[in-house]
Amino acid sequence: MNKLLVICIALVSPLAVPAHAQSYPAKPLRLILPYPPGGPTDIMGRTAGGILSKAWGVQVIADNRPGFNGNLGTGLCAKAPADGYTFCTVSGAQAVAPSVSSTVTFDGTRDFSHVTLLAVLPMLLVVHPSLPVKTTRELIAFAQKRPGALNYASTGIGVTPQLTMEMFKQQTKIDIVNVTYKGAMAALVDQMAGRVETSFSIAVGALPFVREGKLRALGVSTRVRFPPLPEVPTIDEAGLTGFDASSWQGIVMPAGVPREIVELMSTTLATGLKAPEMRARILDMGGIVVGNTPEEFAAFYKAEAVKWARVAKGANVRVD
Repeated sequence: MNKLLVICIALVSPLAVPAHAQSYPAKPLRLILPYPPGGPTDIMGRTAGGILSKAWGVQVIADNRPGFNGNLGTGLCAKAPADGYTFCTVSGAQAVAPSVSSTVTFDGTRDFSHVTLLAVLPMLLVVHPSLPVKTTRELIAFAQKRPGALNYASTGIGVTPQLTMEMFKQQTKIDIVNVTYKGAMAALVDQMAGRVETSFSIAVGALPFVREGKLRALGVSTRVRFPPLPEVPTIDEAGLTGFDASSWQGIVMPAGVPREIVELMSTTLATGLKAPEMRARILDMGGIVVGNTPEEFAAFYKAEAVKWARVAKGANVRVD
């Protein structure tokens, strides 16, 4: 056989692919979920695990490790072996965590192999129906006349919904007091009871109550309107030009995972997420599918870290 032909065959042969990519995955994968079961991060993480399990025919073992605003489980993920068999979900809270706490054990821009951004989760600016405001501008005017009189609900200090409201306060010069809750549902229950007047609530949780009339949606946090509520304008449209915020869920692996494995997982997840039935399912839950490349997600993560660190500094947000 001609030597040149032998070389060409070798280059396109499976034998030319790195050994770790050929055999991967050869055993079950561990999915660290840094929040309790039932929340957006848990739901999106399990959705991603299901896509990989179906595509690769391998078991994905969900491991919920809640604590410290999601940073406990994320820290465990950062320290896991970089062999491609451990991955985890991250959100905006993890991007800003090193800027608001000196006890965080990871740097999200350095300690991870970024795989893909699963979805962005728009937030709704919601109020109790008894509050005499029907638009974002009316809420701003109402709050400006009553500094410190209104409360907003959040699920913790340094998490995206809380920082979004702080960004809203900074841009409108209003004074609304933060009331923290241990979870999104507890916050929504108190808000529906009228004990807290307003919040930026992730659409995946607030949407059913808006549809039932138990909460009134004044605006959407993202630059584009939210398809399930097309009649609700964006905060940007209400006059806060450039206002853009969302909760989001992404997948990362420990830094140092072979590039071929990172790209394989990214491509597999993106393909599964963009299937029409999956896209519709996530939209119905309140999320907008993304499924981007590792490079795009890494750039997005870094930009989010810078953006929210600036907001946190302006609001003097610390969790130590």
